[in-house]
Amino acid sequence: MSNRRYLLLHFIIKPAAVIAIGAWVTLATQAPAQTSNSATTDTHKHEHHNHKPSLVDEADVQARDLSDWENNWQSIYPFLQDGTLDAVLAHKAEDGDKTVEEYRAYYNTGYTTEVERILIDGSSVTFFQDGKPTQGQYENDGYEILTYESGNQGVRYVFEKSGGDEAAPQFIQFSDHIMVPTKSDHYHLYWGDDRAKLLTEVTNWPTYFPADLSGAEIAQSMIAH
Repeated sequence: MSNRRYLLLHFIIKPAAVIAIGAWVTLATQAPAQTSNSATTDTHKHEHHNHKPSLVDEADVQARDLSDWENNWQSIYPFLQDGTLDAVLAHKAEDGDKTVEEYRAYYNTGYTTEVERILIDGSSVTFFQDGKPTQGQYENDGYEILTYESGNQGVRYVFEKSGGDEAAPQFIQFSDHIMVPTKSDHYHLYWGDDRAKLLTEVTNWPTYFPADLSGAEIAQSMIAH
């Protein structure tokens, strides 16, 4: 299926129930936009106060390689738990439609994950849970343009496992609000063994930033965007 390109997906995603997080192989993800350029889209505005739908022009969407996400990445969930992101929550509450504590609950559901680190090197993706690695080899499986219940749209880039550990997820799906070949500075990752089911997940979206950034630097970046 390598380099297969998917056409516009015309189904409406209904809010999914929060998935209980057990073994990491059952997780799926999504999260809030923080990057911007002329060919980006906020795939997460459906969770915020927004009157005008954000739509994707399919003509602007281009295929992307796994190399766009090549890096050593850390989950930002621990920074939410230890208070490092409190300033981010306060900033969002100033102009948002939730209180600080409501945002805390919202992101606690969104960011939660047991996979603390992800290493992407070539076609290899290694997931670290409690320091223990699980590795898979992945090849391009196209992308999907999703239409959410709110009317907003977003793009997910899909990769399918071609080898590696049996426990590694069969599919991984990236959302980083970018629609052209570009090095990602953060992303939200969905993973599991059911490609179609992952596309319906909108409540849990483990989020990863480069592992060499401190929690304070990540918070500053999130506030800036």
